[in-house]
This record gives sequence, structure tokens and C-alpha cells, in this order.
Amino acid sequence: MSAQRTWVENDEATEAWNGPLFDRFVEHREIVTTGLGAHGEAALRLYSPARGQRVLDIGCGFGDTTQRLAEMVGPDGQAVGVDVAERFIEAATEEARQAGVTNARFIAADVQMTEFEDTYDFAFSRMGTMFFANPVAALRNVRQALVAGGRLCMVVWRRKLDNDWLHRAELTVEEFVTEPEETDEPTCGPGPFSLADADTTSHILLNAGFEQISFHRSDIDIWIGRDLDHAVEFVTALGPAGEVIRLAGDDAERVRPQIEAALRETLAEFVHPDGVRAPASTWIVAAKAPA
Repeated sequence: MSAQRTWVENDEATEAWNGPLFDRFVEHREIVTTGLGAHGEAALRLYSPARGQRVLDIGCGFGDTTQRLAEMVGPDGQAVGVDVAERFIEAATEEARQAGVTNARFIAADVQMTEFEDTYDFAFSRMGTMFFANPVAALRNVRQALVAGGRLCMVVWRRKLDNDWLHRAELTVEEFVTEPEETDEPTCGPGPFSLADADTTSHILLNAGFEQISFHRSDIDIWIGRDLDHAVEFVTALGPAGEVIRLAGDDAERVRPQIEAALRETLAEFVHPDGVRAPASTWIVAAKAPA
């Protein structure tokens, strides 16, 4: 056993990520892993684990980042992917097995309520730390799992205004429907922009016991669709616009044709000969456990 539960369970977010959000990530995996992968690689060029180290991959999803980290630390190191959704962990475990990766393993656990028994030299997360109901508790558990002086590197979205395609898609959808105050559908937690403010994130990390906190802005265009229709499918399934539609339920479905028509106009300026590409801005956040 490699982890011990602590704090309170985040059942609703777990249900969302293990249910409808997993299904949508599978459907749009090509966009998610390709687009976000570029931002993850930018982070790993700045902060990378050394050969032979033990690495924790937080919110590992399909495990592509975990496999990448396993490659970087080599056969004498180990990469451990953790995710709250068992379905992601099952997929990640099987894909690593099929790829013949022997120095990666995966555990299903909610980091905000997990006290890790193993220790790690390096912790990484590509878009996996923004959904904690209690980020201080989660990142404190990560800090306690790191060796003295161990590094945390996480990639998080910057502000909505710095990711105009996501923000404008959400505003477009909200012209037709709004997110209900009460819903039977599970939500994903605070949302993808919960760590967008550098001051807020610094405060969270300091309270979690980290030091030497730094932010590096990363601006890389990401591919969001083969064509305009594909891009509309993507933003209505995932991200802020997709979440409004999902939670609005039947109200959104009744006006879906109008929503999709409006989104085609909204996203038209991002169409290029090789597909639909849009500017994306993230923070590469680094911090250290006290030496």
C-alpha cells in the first residue's frame, strides 16, 4: 500500500472525472494530449527530473505524462501516476503495459486526502492541480511526499482573458443558457482557472509549506480541431463552455443548433490551413520542499 487517506473525500469531483468527463476526454483525447502536451514539454525543458529519480505525476489522466517522466528518469528511476478517477488509472496502466514501460505504475487516489507513504524527488503536474476543493491540503500532501529540497513543477492555465478562445466560447454559450445554481450533474471542482492568479497560487503553495516559488509564462498556440465543426464539438464537450452546456442539460440541448452556429462565428478567426489553432497561455509554476 503506497498511500494513506487523510482530510475529506471529494466525492462529487471524483464522480465527474470518473464519469462524463472521462468519456469526453476519451472522445477528444487527440486534442487534449497534443495541445496540452506542448505546454507540458515546455515545463519539462525548464524543470526536469534527473536519471534515477522517483517522480510523482499528479492528475496523470491517461498516463502519457507519466510515461514521458519514466523515460526521463530511466530504468533506475520510477514514475508514479496518481489520479482521482479509477477509469483513467485503468487506461493508463494498460497503455503503459502495452508500451512495455516497466518503471511506471499508477494509483487511484484523491491527492487532497492522501498521505503518501513513498517519497519522491520530483513532482510534476500538467493541468492536474486546478480541481482540488482544498488545494492547500492537496499540495501539502505532495510537499510531505517530497524529499528535502524536492522540486514541484506544475502547469496551470493563466487567466481566461489570456486564453481568449476559451473565454469567448463560454461567453457565447452564456448568451443562450447559464449554468444552473443547482444540478444533479456532478461538477469538476473549482474549475480550470482556479490557479490562474499568481498571488493566489503563491499563497496556496506557501500555506502548503513550499518555498522558492516561481512563475514562468508560457504562450504556445494549441490545435483545437481539424476544422471548424471539430473545434465546435470540442468546446461544447470540454472546458468552461462545455461545462455550462453539460450542467444546463435539456435547456442547452433545446438551443444547441443556435449555440453551435454562434460558436462557429466565434471561432472562425482561429481557422488556419492546417486546422483550428488558438493562442493558449499557461503558468509553469515551480516550488521546492524545504531543504
